[in-house]
Amino acid sequence: MRFFPHTQADIEAMLATIGVSNVDELFEDIPAQLRERARLELPPGRAEFELRRYFEALAQRNLASYERCFLGAGAYAHFVPAVVDHILQRAEFYSAYTPYQPEVSQGTLQATYEFQTLAAMLLGMDVANASMYDGASATAEAVLMALRLRPGRRRVLVARALHPQYREVIRTYVEGSGSYVLEELPYGAEGTTDANALRSALADDVAAVVVAYPNFFGAIEDLATLVALTRARDALAITATTEPLALGIVRPPGEFGVDIAVAEGQSFGIPLSYGGPGVGLFATRLEFVRNMPGRLVGESVDTAGRRAFVLTLATREQHIRRERATSNICTNHGLMALAVAVHLSLLGKHGLRELAETNLARAHALAAALEARGWTRPFRAPFFNEFVVTHPQARERYERALERKLLPGTLLARWYPELADALLLCVTETPSGEAVDELLAALAPTSQ
Repeated sequence: MRFFPHTQADIEAMLATIGVSNVDELFEDIPAQLRERARLELPPGRAEFELRRYFEALAQRNLASYERCFLGAGAYAHFVPAVVDHILQRAEFYSAYTPYQPEVSQGTLQATYEFQTLAAMLLGMDVANASMYDGASATAEAVLMALRLRPGRRRVLVARALHPQYREVIRTYVEGSGSYVLEELPYGAEGTTDANALRSALADDVAAVVVAYPNFFGAIEDLATLVALTRARDALAITATTEPLALGIVRPPGEFGVDIAVAEGQSFGIPLSYGGPGVGLFATRLEFVRNMPGRLVGESVDTAGRRAFVLTLATREQHIRRERATSNICTNHGLMALAVAVHLSLLGKHGLRELAETNLARAHALAAALEARGWTRPFRAPFFNEFVVTHPQARERYERALERKLLPGTLLARWYPELADALLLCVTETPSGEAVDELLAALAPTSQ
């Protein structure tokens, strides 16, 4: 039986309703250059082996493997043990079914419960949820939650050192309301959020302050100062962590009194996969739990006194009255949450710290080697596995590394014009020693 979810007439009716003439116009916000690259020029009637050969040829055009990847900037190349994928593909987990109904199995509920527990421990907070799509949308949900908790306050302060795409997602979520104002906080000479600027911007109409931890430059923010300033004006302090492996070695945000802490969980058990999928970690203080979006699985006992798991809170419109819903999230990213839980369980407390220490040591070694060969680190704040370096020939050397099939970090001029000669580099456990040497030869040859 063939199934067509939308007929041509259905599609035309939908396009007419939203006021566009065709599908291309619907997607015109995506740059034409990217839309053109997304087209697959496949002639009809190819055999399966021909298709496989075609896509393998496309895959071979990729520049580099994890072993030659020095990209970070929100998505991180980490080794994923095979057992993570093995558990994900067990039939009881590997299902397209969205487990939000009362009949959800105890195994699925327990997996979500374990994910929440690990997220709360990692972030140092009272309670964590499940269901967040990724770190960026979790950050925007945190801002919406803060606006619910501080009704009447219209301003939200967002650090400019927060990931630029996270800032854009927040803006997309919040500015549509038309009644809230987002203001950016500058970074200072150390590469961290300017505390004096925050002190000046804070007033009784500020609902929340959002900072990254570590921030987009890889720098560790002075959370003790920033949180104290924020809470002194009864605003809520929100942190967003793009690289949660850092929390294996730095103090978690909860220890600084943060009100809402979110993170992108991709670093644990989830491959890069061209930018997705990810999974959001979201945690808060217990007193705010009823304003938390997403779902919360709790532990209880059944009628026979046996340990049992229950969907305790689900504050979306399908479960409660629409006007009281805290989000419209409609899937829980269950497989990705399970991947995070499995990987963190395999690492354990000591393994997590050991892996973090490896990242720290390798990144600092590369930074020192680059400095010794003429690059400059403009920011001197402590960093974890990402750091910024500058050089008058940054772009030329960056392109030279690309030609050698290395992924040599991220040029910052795209988002920070004042950092035109700056390169953001990340070193995890995956690049080989030979790749590090090749990167140094490309970026900082000893003959120059």
